[in-house]
Amino acid sequence: MTLKESQIEQQLIAKLVDDQKYSYRADIRDKAALEQNFRAKFQALNQVQLTDAEFARLRDDIISADVFQAATTLREYGYFQREDGTPLHYMLVNLKDWCKNHFEVVHQLRINTDSSHHRYDVILLINGLPLVQIELKTLGINPRRAMEQIVDYKHDVGNGYGTTLLCFMQLFVVSNRDNTYYFANNHARHFAFNADERFLPIYQWAQPDNRKVTHLDAFAEQFLAKCRLGEMISRYMVLVAGEQKLMIMRPYQIYAVQAIVDCIHQNRGNGYIWHTTGSGKTLTSFKTSTLLKDNPDIEKCLFVVDRKDLDRQTRDEFNRFQEGCVEENTNTETLVRRLLSEDYADKVIVTTIQKLGLALDETGKQAQQHRERGKRTYKERLAPLRDKRLVIIFDECHRSQFGDNHQAIKAFFPRAQLFGFTGTPIFEQNASYIQVDGTVGTYTTTEDIFQQQLHAYTITHAIDDRNVLRFHIDYFRPEGKPATDAAAADPTDLDTSPAPADADNAKPKAGAKPTRNLSQRAVVDAILDKHDAATNQRRFNALLATASINDAIAYYALFKQVQAERQGSAPSFRPLNIACVFSPPAEGNRDVKQLQEDLPQEKADNQQDPAHKKAALQAIIADYNARYGTNHKLGEFDAYYQDVQNRIKDQQYPNSDLPHAHKIDVTIVVDMLLTGFDSKYLNTLYVDKNLKHHGLIQALSRTNRVLNDTKPYGNILDFRAQEKAVDAAIALFSGEDVGNSREIWLVD
Repeated sequence: MTLKESQIEQQLIAKLVDDQKYSYRADIRDKAALEQNFRAKFQALNQVQLTDAEFARLRDDIISADVFQAATTLREYGYFQREDGTPLHYMLVNLKDWCKNHFEVVHQLRINTDSSHHRYDVILLINGLPLVQIELKTLGINPRRAMEQIVDYKHDVGNGYGTTLLCFMQLFVVSNRDNTYYFANNHARHFAFNADERFLPIYQWAQPDNRKVTHLDAFAEQFLAKCRLGEMISRYMVLVAGEQKLMIMRPYQIYAVQAIVDCIHQNRGNGYIWHTTGSGKTLTSFKTSTLLKDNPDIEKCLFVVDRKDLDRQTRDEFNRFQEGCVEENTNTETLVRRLLSEDYADKVIVTTIQKLGLALDETGKQAQQHRERGKRTYKERLAPLRDKRLVIIFDECHRSQFGDNHQAIKAFFPRAQLFGFTGTPIFEQNASYIQVDGTVGTYTTTEDIFQQQLHAYTITHAIDDRNVLRFHIDYFRPEGKPATDAAAADPTDLDTSPAPADADNAKPKAGAKPTRNLSQRAVVDAILDKHDAATNQRRFNALLATASINDAIAYYALFKQVQAERQGSAPSFRPLNIACVFSPPAEGNRDVKQLQEDLPQEKADNQQDPAHKKAALQAIIADYNARYGTNHKLGEFDAYYQDVQNRIKDQQYPNSDLPHAHKIDVTIVVDMLLTGFDSKYLNTLYVDKNLKHHGLIQALSRTNRVLNDTKPYGNILDFRAQEKAVDAAIALFSGEDVGNSREIWLVD
């Protein structure tokens, strides 16, 4: 028998009252009763008796049609001047301990305004304020109907969300009993169905192992438990001031934060979080850092990235979540000063591992200069921190700390607890790799560095949750030709040398390694033929991953040549805007040397004929300046690199706002941009480079950020027949359940 909506409602109320110990308030059915109840709770919390006039003034002061302002008011201490002139400093809810607030449930509350007469299914009151609204539907009716109903309520002229205590609504829950979702309240621009009729972002609760909690009873037990709900609102919502937006964290982000905080509270050593690329690790680390900011046992919390561009990107994201929460460390001196500072604002620091390593380097140039001038070295100045409890969080820890800097940090801060975030951990299976010179190198495994995995949310989970996209991989071969034998070969055995111009006709030598059997001309022709279809008529853009700097240079020249030929024979041909970026020879430049620590192929390539590489990059930058009206120079490479990244992201703007001539269609790369770079409008990766394990997953993941229905998956066009490498990577990074991972990850 199908339960009626009223029966589902009564069952939910019974569960909240009997199991979760909410107080059922059958007497609160209208605006007046709601206000009187809030008044009683406010007076008890603040130990005050207000006159009717004082309460009316207080009510009018705190009610705001601005969702963000109301959410801010809820979380702050307020000030009120009483009729006798005495000040009243107050809280709307118990901010010190949300568990000690009064939790009540009301149903069928009717808020009548001049032009609105809505009635709400179930509302949860915390200290008398309506903070959670639950809209229910019968089994078989899509919960989307309840979402539409809430949107209609909020869009109705004269609705109570802007003129009554309903302005404090933080969360909405919708359910048909079997399927339950939750989402944050927001301004109209952040609170609507988008052009593809999706209402975003909505979430389902999950258990620590990422199994969904869909049934309303289980959701009520786990999510609506009083202390849990108080935590969700007070700790795991983020108020993004710059966008005037409320964000609620996803379950796996919350479990990761809790795992780190618990590990620190119990002083249980180090740990790492395996959360796949694109799952919002920056928000997770931000929330962890801000919670630790109020922990008196922790002296400092450092969030460490491995590249200058990620330092800037992470700092911008942290300051997006909370304006001014971290400052830029322009140099190592600034970092040391802030490490020694006792200011609350300097308790959380975002920096690069290179700056931190320089601060601890006693043998380097800076330390030597300090000694010559009779000054203490950075390391000597930092001595007071040696025995302090520090928390150091490493982003993408598989890249940054497998080296001397990490060892120096561990040695100097023996009481520090180290935590790593990674989307692709180093296991025993992917610890060995072929170095550029052909010898075998070995990474230290993530577990060896960080001792224990604290939480996992793999790409399989993320695809299943639609937090990232699946991949469509096309293993390219010329029409009429059989698949290359390389498809069955171990990718580490593939010849990585540049293909000759006539590679399509070359005969393999006896006993030779399998090699790419496509000329670069064939690759360029294929990209030009397929790019418009792959990128939805250039609404998106692409990367071309090449095996070496020489290959990148050759491809750049070849694109110019072939596109000129096509224009000459077909005037209607629209050439692609091609950019190319690789690091220049370091030549003693410290910034470039630091940049190349994570660019092994480029670092090695630049040691061979650096003059040729330098001249080629200068010519590429000159073309770029001519095309885009910029004035970049090789000596200021970072500005050029940042401009390329920003221009790739400019694909988000329609041509009516930013003409296509100002954008990039394909960016040719070697190592750069294949890790850490995010753009929702990059949907295609062309691959003429051998990839394996974590490097392969990182590269593919540049394409799988969720946008809307115009981007159903990330496109991969592989010119190296690396199907075996893809299957091996899927098996390695799927987590516990690898059985059907290939079907989850890949689109046929």
